[in-house]
Amino acid sequence: MSQYTEDEVNQALEAISNGQSIRKAAQQYGVPRTTLQHRLQGTQTRASAFSDLQRLTVSQEAKLAEWVRIQHALGLPPTHQQVKLFAERILHAMGDTQPIGRGWMQAFIRRNPSVKVQRSRPIDSRRVNGASTEVIRDWFKHLAMPEIISIKPANRYNMDETGILEGQGSNGLVLGMSETKSVRKKQPGSRAWVSIIECISALGHRLHPLIYIR
Repeated sequence: MSQYTEDEVNQALEAISNGQSIRKAAQQYGVPRTTLQHRLQGTQTRASAFSDLQRLTVSQEAKLAEWVRIQHALGLPPTHQQVKLFAERILHAMGDTQPIGRGWMQAFIRRNPSVKVQRSRPIDSRRVNGASTEVIRDWFKHLAMPEIISIKPANRYNMDETGILEGQGSNGLVLGMSETKSVRKKQPGSRAWVSIIECISALGHRLHPLIYIR
């Protein structure tokens, strides 16, 4: 059974509207010719045909997906449970007090390809909050100073510090933007008990890492 996406169907239909034959469009985009013929005759997609059976409307799910993407951009990607609770709050506001089913989350992700399940990578909230556009722009301004430009690459070193946090588990699954492979999740920065410092020059010379316990 051939596998094709809704985007490929739409591209094939657009090609047909521009004068391409159904047979050639079907071959080019990997969509069955009968599917294209049915669409041209007004047949709905499966998602559209069953949209009336969804707990949330199409527009409500679109707003929920937008909220997920915004939370991702803020470094606060929601978990499955948080998304379900948000969806149930929307339903409760409409008088629907029934809990969401077990398969709703998978169906929501399938209907909204702009979000997907990702593994979060914890990052100190102070690092996220400190990496504003203004701070980064000012940092690059310093690099353009003559005193900095005159420093040879062999004498330019960059260091970074990471901590092993007390009481933190493994990276968890959250929802985020489908355009990214992983998502950073802010966490409190005051619980590090082992710190590791690394340092490397612009030419690739590495110093031995420094490990200390606080």
